[in-house]
Amino acid sequence: MPHDLEGYRGSALKALISIGAEIGDAIRIKKSNGAIYEGILVPRFEYGDPEYIVLKLKNGYNIGLKVTDADVVEKLGEGSKLTYKAQPTPKTVSNLPKVSIIGTGGTIASRVDYRTGAVTPVFTADDIYSMVPELGEIADIETKVLFNIFSEDMTPKHWTKIAEEIASQFENNVQGIVVAHGTDTMGYTAAALSFALQNLPAPVILVGAQRSSDRPSSDAALNLICAVTAAIHAPFGEVAVAMHKNLSDNEVLIHRGTRVRKCHTSRRDAFKSINADPLGVVKNRVYHQISSSFKPRSSLNSFKIQPIFEEKAALVKYHPGFNPEIIEKLLDMGYRGIILEGTGLGHVGSVCIKAIERARDMGVFIGMTSQCIWGRVNMNVYYTGRDLQRAGVTPLEDMLAEIAVVKLMWVLAQTDNIEEIKRLMLTNIAGEFSHRISYRWSA
Repeated sequence: MPHDLEGYRGSALKALISIGAEIGDAIRIKKSNGAIYEGILVPRFEYGDPEYIVLKLKNGYNIGLKVTDADVVEKLGEGSKLTYKAQPTPKTVSNLPKVSIIGTGGTIASRVDYRTGAVTPVFTADDIYSMVPELGEIADIETKVLFNIFSEDMTPKHWTKIAEEIASQFENNVQGIVVAHGTDTMGYTAAALSFALQNLPAPVILVGAQRSSDRPSSDAALNLICAVTAAIHAPFGEVAVAMHKNLSDNEVLIHRGTRVRKCHTSRRDAFKSINADPLGVVKNRVYHQISSSFKPRSSLNSFKIQPIFEEKAALVKYHPGFNPEIIEKLLDMGYRGIILEGTGLGHVGSVCIKAIERARDMGVFIGMTSQCIWGRVNMNVYYTGRDLQRAGVTPLEDMLAEIAVVKLMWVLAQTDNIEEIKRLMLTNIAGEFSHRISYRWSA
């Protein structure tokens, strides 16, 4: 029997169907102990206990009530149905700088799905703008939904499309570009765009949210406001990530796209700059530069796009008991490059040397990064590291493992020559590594 009772099942669903109730109706539940509860029937999690009915009380709180055969459920009246209604897009102040917002999906472009309790990507980029009317005081916003996916579904082909769209938007005389993106793989996309887009005429700021826009604790609005502010006022022509600096709603850090990592699953300040200072910070809608090392904005004529990536590159994390047949299998599958995430200063067990030598003889690039978050690889300290270098491993300074594999995908799309691949991997293209690490850059 069809019904409009999102998330309900079992005995709770049976009781509601018996009285003809729908979401939004006024409901009274008389408990067998004499207690009486009245409220509005609201959707509930599909995977919750099937015996509970959820009501929104007059005081604004929700309550879940277990319903038994001894209880009485009554319908008091029909109510308005719960729907999402987008707010009208606010008008911007005239003569403001033009900023393009490109929507790709993620939590910043999501709301709660009351059927499952999860967040679902349903807002367009225009919806995001309408939910943050303060943007109308900062910039003349243009929005475009490129695609609407969760970031775990992002692929190198998507990176190419984003890069091409950014290049297209720069032809519209924008003073900055913001890309709304899911946080889980935002660091990968930021790195990919850092290599694909060179000599940028204005900042490209990726922004996400740890909590969806319809939650009271959402970080979406502040992150978006600060991303737009940085896109307009930052002096650099680089790709960056804008996310909360701390747990308070007062500052957003601007991280270089090749130096940032998501370090927490759910905190609003999950993103940190690793082995480098953040590029800048936005507070009270004012951008402040932190790092003195940055690429300045270039002319549009100098802008260059190289958006193609080779997907036959792998990131392999070493662990005790690691089976070198994993490397052999990648070689058999035609992979052209492998990034090893080794221990400490950049080590894997000697059991891997034979497979690495095979990769070298096949002209396959093997690069070494560290599992440690801070610090750099140094494969000259212990003989294990020296043996690995002789076998064909290239140490990759202080490059983050995920950045290294993205860079390798980009490099492999530029050349087939192994010596040129090594040269490009050791060329600092977008600030992805440094030859020295400051004592400040630590946890």
